[in-house]
Amino acid sequence: MYMDNIQILGFKGTINSIGETLDYIDSIKEDGEIIQLLNADSIVSKNHIIHGVNQALLAFDRGENLANDLSVEIALRCSAQRQISKAFNILGLKEGEMNLCVILINSKDHFEELSKIFTPDDSVFDLDESNLIKIYKISDDEIINMSLEDIIIDRIAKLTVNY
Repeated sequence: MYMDNIQILGFKGTINSIGETLDYIDSIKEDGEIIQLLNADSIVSKNHIIHGVNQALLAFDRGENLANDLSVEIALRCSAQRQISKAFNILGLKEGEMNLCVILINSKDHFEELSKIFTPDDSVFDLDESNLIKIYKISDDEIINMSLEDIIIDRIAKLTVNY
């Protein structure tokens, strides 16, 4: 699969029903478009997401994907996990107030449609280092030797190496 373009947008919002939210997302996207919603509180940077998406696409191209669905593969790669339940625990949607990272791949601009249910806010990408260290179980030795972003990108890359 080819990634023609990627947009990464930040939003805040309240999710009353995960199913209804996903139904709305499905209703606005067109054939071939990918709209992925992730928990922005578990994201180090936009580069983290770009790397995870790229690795998911490469995994599908090489037949090394861990999931049958590209959206699930993106969640696995971006969370640096092999188990879907762990990936969704880290990056999945939850009911209630959420900081959201919206990934649009090979997609037209859905900013207006997304803004009908969420509030645009790039501050969701502001780094909470102590929270991310806890989420990703990063050791003191790791954080002394590498940046948080480099640690996560390294873990994403190791999913492929350890395949």
